[in-house]
Amino acid sequence: MSFHACVWLDQRHAKIFRIGAMTADMQSVSDDRPEHHVHRKANHIGEGTLEMDHELMREIAEGLGGVEAILVMGPGKAKTVFKSYLDEHFPELAQRVWDVRASDHPTDAQIVAEARSWFRTQDRMH
Repeated sequence: MSFHACVWLDQRHAKIFRIGAMTADMQSVSDDRPEHHVHRKANHIGEGTLEMDHELMREIAEGLGGVEAILVMGPGKAKTVFKSYLDEHFPELAQRVWDVRASDHPTDAQIVAEARSWFRTQDRMH
């Protein structure tokens, strides 16, 4: 069982990092729907953005099995949409989410380094 995991996601892709003391394994999950540009029109209700695929969020959740502590990171609304999805569909897993943080598009190494540093601080408090 891996204790820590960090999920970095945007609306179409996710990276799940299982973080150990000396290692980090990464699993990548992507939305398989055809990509198309969504146009925002003047005087149109809504943001003109593509909704996150529930299948993608389910795959991410299943990839977090056996994890005790989760950090969710990413740009835009994807991270909070995913957390809400967990609250509704995977409530036990949602309770393991320790934080949801904004993050642009860092490299994999930067994600792991930031998550390790963050978990090191949080482990003292939990």
